Amino acid sequence: MKSFLLPLFLLMSAAVSASETRYVTDQLKITVRSGESAQHRIIRMLSSGTPVTVLSDNKSTGYSRIQLNNGKTGYVLTRQLQNEPVARDRLAAMQKKIEALEASPNELSQKLAALTQAHQKLQEEYSQLKSERDRIQEELDELRHTAANAVRIAAERRKLRKQVAAMTRQVADQAQEIRELKNNTSQRWFLIGGGVLFGGILLGLILPHLRVRRRKDSWGSL
Repeated sequence: MKSFLLPLFLLMSAAVSASETRYVTDQLKITVRSGESAQHRIIRMLSSGTPVTVLSDNKSTGYSRIQLNNGKTGYVLTRQLQNEPVARDRLAAMQKKIEALEASPNELSQKLAALTQAHQKLQEEYSQLKSERDRIQEELDELRHTAANAVRIAAERRKLRKQVAAMTRQVADQAQEIRELKNNTSQRWFLIGGGVLFGGILLGLILPHLRVRRRKDSWGSL
């Protein structure tokens, strides 16, 4: 059993690995049959140049198992397939390439003009962006300078406020000292005035007695 399965497995692996795309030859039509002989029924006719996927090749029968674009499978003669498109299709493809090459100068000129215009537009946008960047940089430098001045002015203002507060305290202290001096001076003058008044009263009381005594003394001498 194993000796039977191994060759079958190898055959299936070879069939899968041999899967490739081929093309129907320059014959107008070829037949797709249900089996690997002319006795099997025809299931479809393929036109020249039709691409098919070859699933396996059987050299002993000369048939290849193929798969169509719609997924259906069948068998065709291997000699009716080739590895590249038919001459008619290759000729048509070459003609298209020639036409494309002939038309390419005009297209290239148009593309070049479009690219040139786009480049000029990009240059203008770049110039505008550069000018805008320079303007923004100038504004930023000015703002930085202004901010630095503002910081310096704020520091000077704080310093002046401290100086004004200190001077205000000094003035208040001096005013207090002046008030105290005035009070002391007033008190001294009041004491002096009181002393003078008191002295005058004493003199007023003492002087009459002194005059009386002097008179008495003068009379006693007589």
